[in-house]
Amino acid sequence: MSFLNAQWKDLALINYEIDAQIVEKYLPAGTELDIWNGKCYVSLVGFLFKETKVLGIKIPFHIDFEEVNLRFYVKRFENGEWKRGVVFIKEIVPKKAITFIANSLYNEHYETLKMRHKIIEKENTKIFHYQWKVDGKWNTIKLETQKESKEIELGSEAEFITEHYFGYTKYKDTTTFEYEVKHPRWQQLEVNNFMIKVDFKRNYGNDFDVLQNAKPISVILAKGSKIKVENKKTIRYESAF
Repeated sequence: MSFLNAQWKDLALINYEIDAQIVEKYLPAGTELDIWNGKCYVSLVGFLFKETKVLGIKIPFHIDFEEVNLRFYVKRFENGEWKRGVVFIKEIVPKKAITFIANSLYNEHYETLKMRHKIIEKENTKIFHYQWKVDGKWNTIKLETQKESKEIELGSEAEFITEHYFGYTKYKDTTTFEYEVKHPRWQQLEVNNFMIKVDFKRNYGNDFDVLQNAKPISVILAKGSKIKVENKKTIRYESAF
């Protein structure tokens, strides 16, 4: 049985180029940075969890909720092929039980905060609005898109951002948790406009203050799909010392 079944819907992905040295210290053992076209990416992602089940069970009041995360991209070589995945700097949700389960079992970096979202459908466009409250102030991700979906092109930057199917977590310096995320290829909605109002230093620490005045190199709205998160695998490496 999969650890988690859900739908991930309406993923707003705001993508920045970052100095690789900033994120290298967050690399779990056995992984390396996944660079695309010479760029090291970090993404701020807001989306909706729907129909969430943990080990096949719907937890009351924890079925539909928002998440916002900051992540970067890694790969791991195994059995002659590369596994492409992500590492999360932090994941924010409004549900304490989700935070407790993810942090306890997967050693993730979840935080529980007050959150809200709004999706507005206009005649020709859609507006996606994700917010979370820190120190009494609302952080905001807002995108306006076309309504008609289109395929994510093979070999495109959008494919690189959305087609990472593993999560990696640093448990200890020589121990890494790996888990697989299964979902079909996603479609996207073309983004017309966006607005980001986020205190990166307060949310993610001094290392990511560099994003405060940085301009995103791309903004994507992926429609999402049903997903499965499989149970974690523990990978141990011998220390070099």
